[in-house]
Amino acid sequence: MQWQSSLTQLGTWAARPWAFVVAILYAIGWLVFSPETLEWHGVVTLATWLMTLLIQRAGHRDTQAIHAKLDELLYAQRQARNEITSLDEKEPEEIEGFREAHKPQA
Repeated sequence: MQWQSSLTQLGTWAARPWAFVVAILYAIGWLVFSPETLEWHGVVTLATWLMTLLIQRAGHRDTQAIHAKLDELLYAQRQARNEITSLDEKEPEEIEGFREAHKPQA
């Protein structure tokens, strides 16, 4: 279970601006220390990393905005259960278990 938390934390870290700095420093280091190995494959790899970081950041931003909006709605609704507002701090498997346990009975 610890590795799942580490993966979630890694995804959060990858959405930070310093992740771009690390990728750019890596590219500069590659260019300075081993320029003869930086071919098209290397350029495509670096571009893929940067695009992945951009997508990760955009997804993280959108998710945080949605969570903020939902939290506001839950706080405004007096009948809402307060434990739901902190559900986003749990691991995905725990959230799925919570949803399954609280599924309305048909």
